[in-house]
Amino acid sequence: MTRTGLTDSHCHLDHFSDEEMSEILACAQQAGVDGMVTIGTRLSRADQQKKLAALDAPDLRVWCTIGTHPDHVDEEALPAVAELVAMADDPRVVGIGESGLDYFHGQPEIRPKQHESFRVHIDAARRTGLPLVIHTREADGDMLAILRDETENRGAFPFLIHCFSSGPELAAGALELGGYISFSGIATFNRAQSVRDVAKDVPDDRLLIETDSPFLAPVPRRGKRNEPGYVAYTARVLAELRGMEDAAFAQMTTRNFSRLFSRAV
Repeated sequence: MTRTGLTDSHCHLDHFSDEEMSEILACAQQAGVDGMVTIGTRLSRADQQKKLAALDAPDLRVWCTIGTHPDHVDEEALPAVAELVAMADDPRVVGIGESGLDYFHGQPEIRPKQHESFRVHIDAARRTGLPLVIHTREADGDMLAILRDETENRGAFPFLIHCFSSGPELAAGALELGGYISFSGIATFNRAQSVRDVAKDVPDDRLLIETDSPFLAPVPRRGKRNEPGYVAYTARVLAELRGMEDAAFAQMTTRNFSRLFSRAV
């Protein structure tokens, strides 16, 4: 299947019921989406993500990632790197994560566990060659420090900072290390000019888009439950921001997705 439509590089299909899934996927196709990745947030539920990644339709591909979100590190067992690598040995799994750092909720006592879990996921990405989907919130300094330490002292690994809402320093540092950056519906919010400023400057070959559904629905759906088809709204805003036609922007971001998520064929 040659894909020329939009790719939602980050959604959470496990938040939708089985009964509504066919409609969610059909609406995505009607919006021009022909590929999406459902993202793991708890490694203990990796099998559920793999089942969701079997929901392919004739003109729509679904893949998954496996990992533990930083908000859940205190509730999930820390895996051995070898265990994570073994669990990722499945053609439906196209990435590791999401993993990273989240300081938004406070709880400084769990930050060491977040750091440890993050480095385990980094090592798994390095060993498998699968991209690491990174979550980072109010942790720019520590995030960039870990990315640099891991890359410079242990070796490069493919990664994507998803739902980017951080500062330009983190964007520049991530790009310098070979990373990719993905933008969600936040880029359409009235008060998110700083995010749009970063999005405008990301090189053409490093930019991806996503919904992070069911969260962060873009304008004009803001305040509603988000879904994969709404990635088209974000794409339209970013295409205009970068002076591109919608079709060219879709092809560019899907080409970038395919390069980074090389198992997603």
